[in-house]
Amino acid sequence: MELGLEREQKEPKVTPEVVTRHGLTLEEYELICKILGREPNFTELGVFSVMWSEHCSYKNSKAELRKFPTGGKHVLVRAGDENAGVVDVGNGWAVAFKVESHNHPSAVEPFQGAATGVGGIIRDIFTMGARPVFLLNSLRFGPIEGDSEVARNNRRLFAGVVAGISHYGNCIGLPTIGGEVYFDESYNGNPLVNVFCLGILRHEQIAKGAAKGEGNPVFYVGSETGRDGLAGAAFASRELTEESKQDRPAVQVGDPFREKLLMEACLELLASGCVAGIQDMGAAGLTCSTCETASRGNSGVEIELALVPQREVGMTPYEILLSESQERMLVIVHKGQEEKVKQIFEKWDLPYAQIGKVTSDGFMRVLQNGRTVVEIPARALAEDAPVYYREAAKLRPPEPLGIEEIPEVEPHDALLALLSDPSIASKQWVWRQYDHEIRIGSLLLPGSDAAVFLDRESNIVLAASSDCNSTYCRLDPRAGARIAVAESFRNLACTGAVPIGVTDNLNFGNPYKPENFAQLREAIEGIAEVCEFFGVPVTGGNVSLYNESPSGPIDPTPTICSVGRIESEFHIMPAYFSDPGDAIYLLGNILDRKCPSHGFGGSHYLKRLFGQKRGTPPRLDLEAERRLYLLLEELASIRCLNSAHDCSEGGLAVALAEAWLLMPEEVRCGVHISLPDIAPPHILLFNEGQTRVIVSVPKDKEKYVLFKAEEIGVPALKLGHLLPEDDHLSISIGSRIWKWKRQELQSAYFDTIPNLMER
Repeated sequence: MELGLEREQKEPKVTPEVVTRHGLTLEEYELICKILGREPNFTELGVFSVMWSEHCSYKNSKAELRKFPTGGKHVLVRAGDENAGVVDVGNGWAVAFKVESHNHPSAVEPFQGAATGVGGIIRDIFTMGARPVFLLNSLRFGPIEGDSEVARNNRRLFAGVVAGISHYGNCIGLPTIGGEVYFDESYNGNPLVNVFCLGILRHEQIAKGAAKGEGNPVFYVGSETGRDGLAGAAFASRELTEESKQDRPAVQVGDPFREKLLMEACLELLASGCVAGIQDMGAAGLTCSTCETASRGNSGVEIELALVPQREVGMTPYEILLSESQERMLVIVHKGQEEKVKQIFEKWDLPYAQIGKVTSDGFMRVLQNGRTVVEIPARALAEDAPVYYREAAKLRPPEPLGIEEIPEVEPHDALLALLSDPSIASKQWVWRQYDHEIRIGSLLLPGSDAAVFLDRESNIVLAASSDCNSTYCRLDPRAGARIAVAESFRNLACTGAVPIGVTDNLNFGNPYKPENFAQLREAIEGIAEVCEFFGVPVTGGNVSLYNESPSGPIDPTPTICSVGRIESEFHIMPAYFSDPGDAIYLLGNILDRKCPSHGFGGSHYLKRLFGQKRGTPPRLDLEAERRLYLLLEELASIRCLNSAHDCSEGGLAVALAEAWLLMPEEVRCGVHISLPDIAPPHILLFNEGQTRVIVSVPKDKEKYVLFKAEEIGVPALKLGHLLPEDDHLSISIGSRIWKWKRQELQSAYFDTIPNLMER
């Protein structure tokens, strides 16, 4: 049925080749024709291509994501309902938080790709009515060691991404207070840039992205629309190739100073009561914000493109609708409040325009100079993309390692090698570029087990952690994902926090390949299992597929960002030793005797020293994890511990060295450790068994700590103590003893990344 849409004379003809170039299958094109009752024009095809891309529709992952637990008595906004999930934290306050990826743009243009990733996640948070208070990030790059062209490019990407993140966060005035950085060959040419933001709001301040109220005016506010970011959602929904890397118009350009003005204007606008609905123009830009608000509101939206602020001459409807220019919002205003809204926008010196109205017919209708150029049912774009159940290969389980297959390296050399592994070494080079102390809320420096922040308006202490061991996930995606969630919760527990919610960033390869899809499914089910067990909801997140370069897919990387609440800032525990004379204990088993490889499968020891990714990931006992969290929570609440540090990647020796090296400069002492002679030294020192934490205990609290550990059912082994006025880490096993000077460990741990980045 022809609806009488006029078409531009110069608009390209829609052919099968054009459909394919837009990332749509011919079957999907036939479905579009059925929905419309006619063939789409070129602009409409572009609109469908971005809204039905994986980045916007989750068409290859939506069926799997339904396995996540998303509800709970403290959940105020569930995953998928709005731009970010919202969780109650007590006394009428709530937190909105989310993690998103900007992987492909960062591979092409690292500075702007990372910077605009930060800007986008900030908008997701203040669109909910929350004031953003801090940022985290999870970054992955190819190896930066060596003088090869690949290594030089990885260093360029690393430097550019960090500079982009620091530029945007520092300029807008938000602290980046934690995160993680890993290096692995699988990320050559396809870095991962996952950015997290958390905001605070009162329950009554929650804003919704729905277009409601027929006749209500629709406002555009923020930066003018340009050709940057054109079809970025579609760009992110295909593999990176040499050809696609030339697609630089798909990378946006950010302006953090404009974003600061936009944030303040939107928060003031929401407080004024003038807003009926609000939506960020993120992926798919004006297209996404228009059809999603209409779909959520069971309404329609009509806009006039000639009224849209533009910074370039001669832009076509296709370009205006698909542009992903940054720092823009769509606001639905209560009729009669137009002048008040304009005054707020003018106060903050922001471009704005009233570009349309809410209708009742359910259509996204776009005009240009009064001529209809797009007319599509809004729900068909936002909700009715096809959902696929892809073929999943049967994954081959990893071959278990026997203990005799783990080569022995002299402990002194092995520890130095591990501490100089860029994935383990200090990331001070990174976080010193971030203004992590602005807003004076950071209570632990970056590099701790979890970031801890005091919001001074609500007086609420929050902790947040980002975790994922992609080598474990490569070997066994379900086991690796389970460990990622458990480690993130354990890191929260080490600061004294109780987890309240999870947001995830699922970074995988092309889902059309059965092995990649099987990895995605297994990881999702692993995350869901652990979150169900602990009663912690998944409040939202992001799926980033097609993370492949010409050399192959990345290792599966389901990044887990968890948020926790700490009852009081007096309960906070740092990761580092601080009080000479303290006893040092291991909470948990020194060896997992139920695991044949004792926690060496996928270990840093095997990868760093022998270049091997093999074996079965460490065994995870969820009941034991629960008991450990409970013990840490109780001991933190009565201030029985001076420190707590997760013992996982790199093993016991690495955890001890980190807790020692991170001590404040004014505190100088040595560490003496004595271990039972029950296994070869390298097995005791470098296994990555789970559910283990190193704690330092004041002498007068030792008996109580042992009593509570026994009562709750957590193994507690005294390892040694801190020695005043000493400058060595010493470890003895039976009659053998190894000693490391502080200076040699400091050099390996703190100087590795700066030295590599100076090359």
